[in-house]
Amino acid sequence: MKKLFALGCVIALFVSCNQGPARYTQASAEIDTVKHLLSNYDSKSYDTSMYADTSKTNYNSMKTMSASEAMDYHKQADANYSKRGFKAEGQEYEMVITDDGETWVNCWLEWQGTMAANDKEISVPIHLTFRFVDGKIVREYGYWDPTEIVLTLQEVAAAAKAAEEMAEETE
Repeated sequence: MKKLFALGCVIALFVSCNQGPARYTQASAEIDTVKHLLSNYDSKSYDTSMYADTSKTNYNSMKTMSASEAMDYHKQADANYSKRGFKAEGQEYEMVITDDGETWVNCWLEWQGTMAANDKEISVPIHLTFRFVDGKIVREYGYWDPTEIVLTLQEVAAAAKAAEEMAEETE
């Protein structure tokens, strides 16, 4: 009887220690995919192969874009910068599996850019989150505060308009 009780305790201990797959990690194939995507962004290589055909992307709004529309968004924004990209060190990545079994990669990054119009350097903290299905990105959300960039672009536009008006007055 003691042996049976001891065997039961060992089985109970073994079963309680078996927790299944990790639900949180900082190293995964999905995280590597996100790092590759960000590296492509930094080098202005706009590759959509990491996205599912039906992926949806939202940046700071409820407006949804396809992967190719998101790449066009970045290309258009590039006109504002003489250089831009994510800081190489100090970035944080995590992959989580939700209670519903969804795989998400979250990252907290620092973006740095130099405005083309006036060489002003800007640094912006960014949060990106990606949902993966079968190794492909199916959802992407990006959140950051664009205020400093917007204000700088407005200042540049106002200065250009003032210079134009002054030039018209002197003619």
